[in-house]
Amino acid sequence: MIRLFVALELPADVKAALTASMGGVAGARWQRDDQLHLTLRYIGEVDRHTAQDIAAALGRVNAKPFTAELGDPGLFDHRGRVDSLWVGVRPADRLAALARAVNAALAGVGIAPEPRAFVPHITVARGRTMLGVTGWPQAPIPRLNWPVSGFALWDSHLGRDGSDYTVLARWP
Repeated sequence: MIRLFVALELPADVKAALTASMGGVAGARWQRDDQLHLTLRYIGEVDRHTAQDIAAALGRVNAKPFTAELGDPGLFDHRGRVDSLWVGVRPADRLAALARAVNAALAGVGIAPEPRAFVPHITVARGRTMLGVTGWPQAPIPRLNWPVSGFALWDSHLGRDGSDYTVLARWP
């Protein structure tokens, strides 16, 4: 079984800006530079045959290039506890349209739809006992923009120091 997700890769300057925003929150597990991405759809564990079907379906996604921009910081919580810190990405409508196209392709190979609303963001930290969240980020996050001209299928391996990601395929 392999653990898959579909995401946008980020350019070096965007990763550097996000990395510079990290810190000041006790209990946060900050993402490494190589872990930063914008998830369009988490798929989960599938067998290799299904992974091949997924790759073929994603190859049929038709989307036009656009420009993305870093937005405001945010957080997700679960039962009142902050468990993720993130930075939003705009334009939400273009990113949501791409996520819908990815979801439609995945539905064609039997992957159940994502029940949660799509919130375009880049996760910068995870943790169950984060303290001092109100002090993050310590400095404003620059409104960097970058061209989005493709997306990728990623494999995720859980390790002691977080997940290690490998890009399996890319599409325009």
